[in-house]
Amino acid sequence: MDLTDPTPFPEEEIEENIAEENRESNQLRPRSFEDYVGQEDVTRSLHIAIEAAIIRGEALDHILFHGPPGLGKTTLSSLIAKAMGVPFQGTTGPALEKGGDLVGILTRMAPGTVLFIDEIHRLPRPVEEILYTAMEDFAIDVVFDKGSAARTFRHRLQTFTLVGATTRAGLLSAPLRDRFGIQRDMDFYTPAELARILERSAKILEIMMTPDAANEIGQRSRGTPRIANRLLKRVRDFAQVRGNGVITVSLAKEALQMEGIDTRGLNRVDRKFLETIRSVYEGGPVGIEAIAATLQMDPETLIDVVEPYLLKEGFLARTPSGRKLTPSGWEASEGS
Repeated sequence: MDLTDPTPFPEEEIEENIAEENRESNQLRPRSFEDYVGQEDVTRSLHIAIEAAIIRGEALDHILFHGPPGLGKTTLSSLIAKAMGVPFQGTTGPALEKGGDLVGILTRMAPGTVLFIDEIHRLPRPVEEILYTAMEDFAIDVVFDKGSAARTFRHRLQTFTLVGATTRAGLLSAPLRDRFGIQRDMDFYTPAELARILERSAKILEIMMTPDAANEIGQRSRGTPRIANRLLKRVRDFAQVRGNGVITVSLAKEALQMEGIDTRGLNRVDRKFLETIRSVYEGGPVGIEAIAATLQMDPETLIDVVEPYLLKEGFLARTPSGRKLTPSGWEASEGS
């Protein structure tokens, strides 16, 4: 293929590439709790809750997972449904724009269904209020007519388990948050755990990779399995074009450098974020809105995607006055 040819790819070829990427991503998802790596405190408590619910013949308590994106909240929810032997249905908070959208889902679910709502903190308030009685009483109240002629009919639902996932638990209203019987915080993965995930993914994708290379990629994956698997695919491409198809540690380092991932796992956006606080705002403190305006990025993206890892690694501090660089963050910003 002539890389200088300005002719765009045919739409069919673009769709095939997207479909292949999605197929590989789904292929890498764990199929059982035995395949699931990390989050041991979370999975240990879930095992007990699932076994107890099965013994009693009841639906599992509603579950809330909170933590940064890419840590396996969706995967864990599907594994819960599989362990319980019930259907799994997934949606997102922004997709449920009206109460009728949620009612349509709730009234059609089979008994025991695990209903997964990602980004549950973004549910519109009218939709959220429908969940209150649905979660507590497995029922929804339907109002007919208006004013003095208004009548209420209570529609009974099949029992179900709601699994909510959020990157910002603080944005959940107290009435909704308190209705989750099980609440678990999902933390970043260790490099060793990510190396195990990468070795499993490499085996599934039939990629030849040395253990040292898996450790190198794991060290630079921001504690996130989703990022680790994405980087593995990019390093695989590099190995096929620039090497003999085998991912070695030296090849992984070269490929990740080309991707803009440094030895601390920081990418170009991370380094630009830190450098902006240092050079424009003299190290802080500075508000997130000001940083977002300078970078011309959405503040929500910075809060949900960029900041969690920087905070965990000690590059950034949140103060009452705003964001501020730590000594290690100042050092990292100077290397950007």
